[in-house]
Amino acid sequence: MSITSRFPLVAVIALSWAVSAAPLSAATLDRGVGPEPDALDIHLAQSLSALNVLRDLHEGLITLDASARLIPGLARAWTVSDDGRVWRFELDPEARWSDGEPISADDVIAGWRRALAPATAAPMAGMLDMVVNARAVRTGRLEPSALGISRDGAHGLVVELEQATPWFAELLTHPLTFPWPGENRSRYSGPFVLDRRVPGAHLQLARNPEYRDSAGVALERVVWHVIEEPSVELARYRAGQLHITETIPPGRLDWMREQFGDELRISTYLGTFFLTFNVGREPFADAPGLRRALSLAIDRELLTQRVLGAGEVPAWGLIPPGMPGWPEAAAADQGTAAERLAEARELYRAAGFGARRPLRAELRFNTSLTHRRMAAAVAAMWKEQLGVETRLVNEEWKVFVANRRHGRITEIVRGGWIADWRDAANFLQLFETGSPLNYSFFSDHEFDGLMSAARTRHGDERLDLLRRAEERLLAEHVIIPLYHYVSRHLVKPQVRGFEDNVMDIHLSRWLSLQ
Repeated sequence: MSITSRFPLVAVIALSWAVSAAPLSAATLDRGVGPEPDALDIHLAQSLSALNVLRDLHEGLITLDASARLIPGLARAWTVSDDGRVWRFELDPEARWSDGEPISADDVIAGWRRALAPATAAPMAGMLDMVVNARAVRTGRLEPSALGISRDGAHGLVVELEQATPWFAELLTHPLTFPWPGENRSRYSGPFVLDRRVPGAHLQLARNPEYRDSAGVALERVVWHVIEEPSVELARYRAGQLHITETIPPGRLDWMREQFGDELRISTYLGTFFLTFNVGREPFADAPGLRRALSLAIDRELLTQRVLGAGEVPAWGLIPPGMPGWPEAAAADQGTAAERLAEARELYRAAGFGARRPLRAELRFNTSLTHRRMAAAVAAMWKEQLGVETRLVNEEWKVFVANRRHGRITEIVRGGWIADWRDAANFLQLFETGSPLNYSFFSDHEFDGLMSAARTRHGDERLDLLRRAEERLLAEHVIIPLYHYVSRHLVKPQVRGFEDNVMDIHLSRWLSLQ
């Protein structure tokens, strides 16, 4: 169901508190979800909050255990051809939609065809480009029926890939690849169903009795609470109204450790936060030197330690530490802090800006205390070191996403990416020409060529091409990497089954309350 109505802010806050006023129940898990999910359509959702909820409501061919390891989902078994290009799945004949109807291979096929149909405008559709004819379908050059996915008998499904894709199994845990429930949006394939939604307040889920492993689901209900401000979420956790928070407030890490001890869970997380230039319009089109100047003027150590203060790691590259086969980008490679500032000022002057003609730029971000602190700190550094006059624009998530996607008014926008699977290409593909998520509007023949070549290579040769692609992206200063994420949650002692993992995915299916 698409919800478009909004409540006044005061009413939303009051309603959110009222919903959780009752004591925590042993049968109901109360979780923070962060901002309002942008969509609950498996093909239109792209926000982290939406993906977390969708993984409770739906299930794909392959799913994740509590440690984010791959396990069978709707497919009880699968095989891969020797050349890695043909995947055969055997669907669980006991799999049912929440209305009791069997989940078939045709439902998966319908889902993939819809995801790639140009009319759907699925923002994540490019993730399926390794499937035979997927690009041609996505760009309207072929009909969806030409897609390399077909039924094989009563419970079989065959997927043909353009080339071997080692992380393809992990991709199948993403909601984009899940079976399509049809126009009946109240059908669900996962362990829970959506029972009630109050926009701006919460999403209440109930256990799905038709789920293939319903007996293994301990919780009767899950309530995902929409709370944009981490300080409000912390207050509700301390008041006993949440079992798990989505994050913690910035700048209070030492205090949090002292107050909560083992309830504070901080772990390595495959994600990077960055700022993105719109290189398709002034003042940053054809201005790599100016873009580099703004990057060098930011003190990432000060930003992560004093401004954010929640365990983030300073970033000089796009790919986060812990990515298999990837070297870490070191600050030492950029010179000393004094050398970086000297170069930034020289590049700024060379671009034609100075005290008499300061750069006037706009930094746009979505509503969040963390983002506000980040933006204010970055603007202050640019002002102090270079004299830049920065206008900060704070927008509600859906408005921000729309403006960022269209790019007609954006100059510098808040960006970031969390790994959908453990592979560097998952990050780099954002900047390919034609990618629906390329809100930098970067279009570079060399970068695109390296990415294209990487699709046909394997092992070390492929990794080398991807490293060169990242080097090209960074050399053009399309983005300003600021920090690598860490997962940060508060978890009540009575919660069982919550296991830290680098994907920071914690399916409610595995959780229970003591």
